[in-house]
Amino acid sequence: MKDNLKEAKIRAKKLRELISYHIKKYHTEDSPEISDESYDSLVNELVSIEEKYPEIVVSNSPTRRVGGEPLLFFEKIKHEIPQWSFDNVFDKDELIEWENKIKRYLYKDVKAQNLSYCSEHKIDGLKVILTYKNGVFESGATRGDGVIGENVTNNLKTIESIPAKLSEKVDIIVSGEVWLPEEELERINKERIKNGETVFANARNVAAGSLRQLDPKIVRNRNLNSFIYDIEKLGESEENTVFPKTQIEELKLLNKLGFNVNPSFKFCSSINEVILYYNKSKGEREKLPYGVDGVVVKVNDVNLQINLGYTAKSPRFAVAFKFPAEQTTTVVEDIILQVGRTGVITPVARLRPVKIAGSTVSRATLHNEDEIKRLDVRIGDTVILQKAGDVIPDVVRVLTELRSGKEKMYSFPKKVLECGGDGSIEKVPGQVAHRCVYPDSAVQQQRKLAHFASKKALNIDGLGGKIIELLMENNLISSFEDIFTLKKGDLVNLEGFGDRSAQNLIESIKMSKKVPLSKFLVGLSIPQVGEETAEDLAHWFKNLNAIESAKESDLVSVEGVGETVAKEVREWFKDDKNKKMLQKLLKHIEILPEKKQKEGVLSGKTFVLTGTLSSLSRNLAKSKIKSLGGNISSSVSSNTDFVVAGEKPGNKLFKAKEFGVKVLSEEEFLKIISM
Repeated sequence: MKDNLKEAKIRAKKLRELISYHIKKYHTEDSPEISDESYDSLVNELVSIEEKYPEIVVSNSPTRRVGGEPLLFFEKIKHEIPQWSFDNVFDKDELIEWENKIKRYLYKDVKAQNLSYCSEHKIDGLKVILTYKNGVFESGATRGDGVIGENVTNNLKTIESIPAKLSEKVDIIVSGEVWLPEEELERINKERIKNGETVFANARNVAAGSLRQLDPKIVRNRNLNSFIYDIEKLGESEENTVFPKTQIEELKLLNKLGFNVNPSFKFCSSINEVILYYNKSKGEREKLPYGVDGVVVKVNDVNLQINLGYTAKSPRFAVAFKFPAEQTTTVVEDIILQVGRTGVITPVARLRPVKIAGSTVSRATLHNEDEIKRLDVRIGDTVILQKAGDVIPDVVRVLTELRSGKEKMYSFPKKVLECGGDGSIEKVPGQVAHRCVYPDSAVQQQRKLAHFASKKALNIDGLGGKIIELLMENNLISSFEDIFTLKKGDLVNLEGFGDRSAQNLIESIKMSKKVPLSKFLVGLSIPQVGEETAEDLAHWFKNLNAIESAKESDLVSVEGVGETVAKEVREWFKDDKNKKMLQKLLKHIEILPEKKQKEGVLSGKTFVLTGTLSSLSRNLAKSKIKSLGGNISSSVSSNTDFVVAGEKPGNKLFKAKEFGVKVLSEEEFLKIISM
């Protein structure tokens, strides 16, 4: 127990130091180094440690603080009403637990048993506090550390949506968010590119940085906007305006007074309605003109809000229901090797289970030995994970600041049991990857068979990895050909099979016997031949015989096929084992002519995608291009028309510049495919 307490104390100290560093980078310097999601993950870990070991809590812990220190070169303003930040929840179970906690806190109040809520978009901007005297704008400040903020009155006066004079002569203090429209970010970045300046990473940074400009003219030129969402204090007015009884009425009053109020707010009569609003907002977030990273949920009844009050840094009556994180932090518990169907070996990090992008993950790819060395990933390290689309997450950074000294370096072995034979492995010539010297182990064959039956290839419904394993264990299949010799009687007595399920699988196998050439090529597990390359080969050569007899020079002439791919394809079809396998397999398979590509506005245009697209998955992007008649290539050449560059683009972006290929931003690409 003492050892656990000692380790918790050391871990908490390192977390506090790291979180405080990132608070300063985010709130004070407006130059964050990690994503909001990764920051939240670090804070949540510290909170959980402090809750488990309250004796190690310190008074200046980041879990007790709000925002960052005010900048030195602005006049300081002490807030009349202390400021706060929201606690976060990340899924509906946590949201329901938050509601239950409220009800327990208010167990004596009858109204608390049937709570209603006001739900609003959580704007990714900079919080400001505005003070009006007799209806006239007097001063405005940033949140700062919650007690003292920066006086940014002159800069706020340049924002058109912040009224200089209200519709009523009232003394009032309000809070809200200053934000930059996405179209303004694009305009500003284009200007910065022309001027040879570095581009801004996101709209939030620009909004925060703009308000901290000493020259109000710069702020005016950036066309900032605002949403006001809370009344901090309401004084007397000539109209005898009284403090609203509900949060919804509060927003309506703010709008009536002349403030810009986000119209997306919604009254929710139950927590289930909040969840519906959240799901709808999550689906619409990419279409919004402002950044939004979740939904703010507030108890609608103001009297209940008052009764619930605040913790040291957050209101009990409100919570931020965050959208699924695409980045988060966790701990590497082990590094293992996975052998793929072509014998290529991929190192995988086994992780402390963590939620990311809406699902719990316990592993992440490390790609290859060189990547492990580049990242300096060690067993026991705290890492930042990133997930794009539905693929296995990547480790993008090691938080070396949190190392305790017990982390273990990983050494790539010379033998891997799953490789069969003597287990020897080797570097793939010309590549950073390793592979099995003897690529014929049972594990690899099982994966090849599962891939052959997958949707990307022959699409045999009901023949997944576990069924393949079951059939191999019972000596029913060991090759592609064997799949087509299965009978209903072979299956009915196997575990998990009945009369109907056995018949269904046999019918699925029959239906898969007619297959387009590209799908057939994908299913063969030819090294370097994925969906795109298979389609390129199928469209170019039209039939399997032409591909089998093609020389390397013929293959290289295909758009998207380089020398490495051409060599792998040629060697695969020259191999005697593969020739015999194809001869047997083609007795059961009818290869259909490849469908003629659709005509459309992108006919004849070839696209290469690089980096992560935020608004749609890579598969959907490819599908849209193909539906409009365009071609997809995996490599950049002089024949490439467009390279679409998302976040964190790779070497393809440099290749595009080398060949003089036009590079499209994600927004430019979306305009093209929506024509």
